[in-house]
Amino acid sequence: MKLKEKIKIEEIEGVKFKITFYEPVESKYSVVTHYLHNRENGVAKYYKKDALAYIDEIVNNSHTEKKHAFAEEVIQYLLFEINKAKFPPPENPSFKFIDLFAGIGGFRIALQNLGGKCVFTSEWDKEAQKTYLANFGEYPFGDITKRKIKDYIPENFDVLCAGFPCQAFSIAGKRGGFEDTRGTLFFDVAEIIKERRPKAVFLENVKGLRNHNGGKTLATILNVLRSDLGYYVPEPQIMNAKDFGVPQNRERIYIVGFRNDLGISDFEYPKPTEKKVAFADIREKNIVPTKYYLSNQYYQTLINHKERHESKGNGFGFAIIPDDGIANAIVVGGMGRERNLVIDNRIVDFKPTTHIKGDVNRLGIRKMTPREWARLQGFPDEFEIKVADASAYKQFGNSVAIPAIQATATKILESLKIKIHANR
Repeated sequence: MKLKEKIKIEEIEGVKFKITFYEPVESKYSVVTHYLHNRENGVAKYYKKDALAYIDEIVNNSHTEKKHAFAEEVIQYLLFEINKAKFPPPENPSFKFIDLFAGIGGFRIALQNLGGKCVFTSEWDKEAQKTYLANFGEYPFGDITKRKIKDYIPENFDVLCAGFPCQAFSIAGKRGGFEDTRGTLFFDVAEIIKERRPKAVFLENVKGLRNHNGGKTLATILNVLRSDLGYYVPEPQIMNAKDFGVPQNRERIYIVGFRNDLGISDFEYPKPTEKKVAFADIREKNIVPTKYYLSNQYYQTLINHKERHESKGNGFGFAIIPDDGIANAIVVGGMGRERNLVIDNRIVDFKPTTHIKGDVNRLGIRKMTPREWARLQGFPDEFEIKVADASAYKQFGNSVAIPAIQATATKILESLKIKIHANR
C-alpha cells in the first residue's frame, strides 16, 4: 500500500506544531474529523481509538517539549476549524444517517435540513473530498469497498443514503441474488445493509437503471433488498427535479426500502410541488462572464457539431435556454458544459480579451456558471465552491437534486414516525 506524507504547520496559542501524517488511502483525517463531529454522542466510540492515536501523532511531532500536555489544545483547535463549517449538523438531531458515494453532500444537506445527523461519510474522489470538507468540516472516508473502511461504520443509524454507480451484474442462468452482485458497488451497499441493518435505505441512480442490462440489473437489486436482506421495497419511482422547485429537467430513479420488522407495508412518494421556476430565477447576477462567453468561431463549431449528429439521428442536444425556460439535465464530460447555453445581454458590448479566442460573439451567448449549476441542483448560495471550474462542473453534474431528495426523505421519516424539525 502506498503511503502519502502530508505536512502542515498549525499554531495553537503561540505554539507551533509540525503535523506529519504518513497516511494510506484510508485517510487518518477522516477518522479524526468523524470522531470530532461525534465527540458528544455515542457514535464517537467507533472512531475514538484511532482518532486519539492520530492526534497523539500530531502532538508527538510538535515543536515543544510539553508534547502530551497539548493534546487537548490540538483537539480544541480542530474542533474550532470544524465548527466554522458552512453546514454544521443540527444541535439536537432526531435521527442518524450515513452518506455513501457522497459526492459533495447533496444527500447530507437534504437530511440535515430535516434534523438528521450524519455519522459516516464516504467519497473516493479527492476534489469532491475537498469541497465536502470545506462545507461540512468533515473529510469523507475513501474506498468503501475496503474492509477497513466498512468497519468504521457505526451501528444503530436510521437511514442509509447512497447515490451508487450502476454496473451490470453477472446473473446469466442465476436467480439474481446477493452473491450475484459481487464485484459491483451495489454489492458493497448491500453488504453494509446486511451488517448494520438500518431502518430505511434511500438509493438514487440514473433513470437508465430501469432498463439497464434488459432490466436485469434493477430486478437483481430489488430481489436482493426484498428477499435476501428482508426489506419492504415499493416500486421504484422516477423523480424529476423540475417538479420540486428547480429549473432543470433531470429525471432520476429513487429506490426506498424499510426493514421488514418495522411493519411498514405502504409508502407513497412525494407529489410534485406547485412551485414553478425558470432559469431567470437562478441566473447569477454579479459575475464577470468573460471566460464563460463564447466566440463566434466556437459557437459555429457547436452548430456544426449538432448538425452532424442530428443528421445521424442522435442529436447533440445543445440548446439556448430562454429566461422563462428550464435547463436540460446537466451532465459531465464531453461538451456537457455547452449543453445549456444562455444569452447574457449585459455583455453584448464586451471587448475581446485574452480569455476569448476568435472574434466576439455579439449575441452574448455564454455557458452557465458553476454557481448556476449549483442552483439547478438546489444547493444554497452559501455552499462554497473551493475547486477550479472544471472540477466544480463535474461535482454539481454528478450530484443530486436536493429539493427532490429532501421531499422524498420527508416521506421516509414520516413512515418511520421520526420527528422532523427544520435545521435551516
